[in-house]
Amino acid sequence: MADHLIQKKGESTWYVRLAVPADVRAAMGGKTVLTRSLKTGLRGVAMERRHAVIAEWKAAFEKARGKRAARGDTWKEPIATVAQGMAQATRKLKTDVALGEVDDQTTFAPDEVEALYQGIFDGSPEGRSRREKADRVYAMTGVEGELANVEFAKEMATALMAKVFGVTLELSSTEQTEAQSILNDPKAHKPKSPITDARVTAFREFRESRGGAAKHIDTQCVRMKALSKFLKDEELPLDFDTVDKWLKSLNRAPNTLSQYLMAGTAFWKWATKYDAGWRVNFKDKANPFLGHDLPQGGGSALAGQERQIYTRDDTLKLHQAALENGDQPLADLITLGWYTGGRIEELCRLTKDSVITIDGIQCFDFPRSKSKASKRVVPIHPSLLSIVDRLSNDSTDSYLIPIKSDGPYGKRSHAISKAFGRLRTAAGFSKLHVFHSFRHTVVTELIRADVPDALAKELVGHETGSVTHDVYSKGASTKQKLGAISKLPSLTMNANSAKNVPR
Repeated sequence: MADHLIQKKGESTWYVRLAVPADVRAAMGGKTVLTRSLKTGLRGVAMERRHAVIAEWKAAFEKARGKRAARGDTWKEPIATVAQGMAQATRKLKTDVALGEVDDQTTFAPDEVEALYQGIFDGSPEGRSRREKADRVYAMTGVEGELANVEFAKEMATALMAKVFGVTLELSSTEQTEAQSILNDPKAHKPKSPITDARVTAFREFRESRGGAAKHIDTQCVRMKALSKFLKDEELPLDFDTVDKWLKSLNRAPNTLSQYLMAGTAFWKWATKYDAGWRVNFKDKANPFLGHDLPQGGGSALAGQERQIYTRDDTLKLHQAALENGDQPLADLITLGWYTGGRIEELCRLTKDSVITIDGIQCFDFPRSKSKASKRVVPIHPSLLSIVDRLSNDSTDSYLIPIKSDGPYGKRSHAISKAFGRLRTAAGFSKLHVFHSFRHTVVTELIRADVPDALAKELVGHETGSVTHDVYSKGASTKQKLGAISKLPSLTMNANSAKNVPR
């Protein structure tokens, strides 16, 4: 029947006939063969018409396979949940039987069992075997008989549920066998993470195509892989309770946990919109990354605590430690931090061309970095002038702070930031003391020196929050800025004392 055409007995009409592959029979309503009238008695016409019908059926087969491939192993989750419930109920019932808390009325005769489980006792060898077992179990008496009856009832229930899931979840014959194994033993199913490497890669490519910052994208992908590993290790599904358990395991501050949730939400929104398989698997499911109440203070011992400022003595201690380590660039960076309050990346990007003169006053021209306010002109503190001259004269690549190579995402400050962290720790400072703390120090010193709030914010590159100042004002004069920055305490160290320290 290579042409797939048949004529039924006593009919002249031609039919097209096609066997249904075993792996898609559930999706095709359990049929093993599809047949359709071609509404013609002419074989030549039937030969032409059959192509469209066969193509339609084969497309349905592929659609069923594609749907199955897209859903992955997620069909196992509801089966495992039912299996766990059945196992728990069976254990309780057996305990009740052993304690004499269940009477004989809970047992069923074979014909009653057959009525409850239609289709389980059929004419197949397996059905006949169940029938024989039912007869043996019903004949047993006493506690042993009751326990055997409970176990047999569970066996029948799992057989029934396997058939139910086979139809409702459109399982292939192989999947139905797996379903039966899971129903028999819930531990046979080990949940896999839906956050696969392929999905994380697709998420990354999407974010990059939309112009996302490389560092931000990397961070989100790393966090999604961390969650995926947690799901695999703990053998847990992706839901609200699991995300809550994951957050508690991270030992992070509330703000950091919030960033983890934001990464999860970004991934979830992308997947539900652009990943066909995800849409099938998580249809009508709520975003598990929303609605979490983060612990106050977080899991970290330092969580929720404010960063500490550096005092003048702290700064001198760090500066001296850098010199003793033979790290002149780091010592100079610490000095720049003290006298400017600049962000570490801003300072590492200062070049000889960043030193400009306005109204006869030497200044740093900070380019825009984080916000509009970050682009600013700041007079150079009088105690810093000789150091800036030295840095300009010694520069071989125009940058004031020499760095061997850029770090990830083009960050010049990457390596020296790590070096500062090691220096800080070795010097006995806590993690609440970071390089950014110099900004806190500068703002604090300016305020204590009665520098107006708007001017202090202008010097460190913060928005004032005032429309009048941020939109309409051109800011303080260079002379006013110099007067304010000059109020920062001098470190009173010899600018040339470190010239002979090896680099």
